[in-house]
Amino acid sequence: MSVPAPQTIFGVLNDHGVAYVVIGGLAVQAHGVARSTLDVDIIVDRTPENYRRLRDAVVALDATVPAVDPRTFVELDPTDEVDLARGSVVRITTRAGALDVLRDPPGADHFDRLAARAIAVTVLGVEIPIVALDDLIAMKRATGRPKDLSDIAELTAESET
Repeated sequence: MSVPAPQTIFGVLNDHGVAYVVIGGLAVQAHGVARSTLDVDIIVDRTPENYRRLRDAVVALDATVPAVDPRTFVELDPTDEVDLARGSVVRITTRAGALDVLRDPPGADHFDRLAARAIAVTVLGVEIPIVALDDLIAMKRATGRPKDLSDIAELTAESET
């Protein structure tokens, strides 16, 4: 696998018409906090049509089989839209880096509302929908891991300045 290239992942998702919102470490970065991350975390619209578009996108990204749901350790086929839909988290290895597709992240609002509030950020010519700050903080708070609590502290300090 080559050097991670998140903009490639986003470009392919966009080219295939996948409805998604970026969450996780890249969203933290987009909201102004310096933080490292090794993957792209997204939440997607859970319609069958969108899962078919997601499947086509991960195939175009040369996804390796199997993917793994790290919460259940179940192996999933990322080239099968049914498997993509049934994983709570589908961790997919692609030629452009790791892609985690989360079905119901703790603290997340319904996809339509997340998408409506998302901010558009353009990176290297690719438009990326980033979860709104309040939604990101709600998800981080609900997860409650030490790194998420640290992210909240930095995100709220950034928004206060």
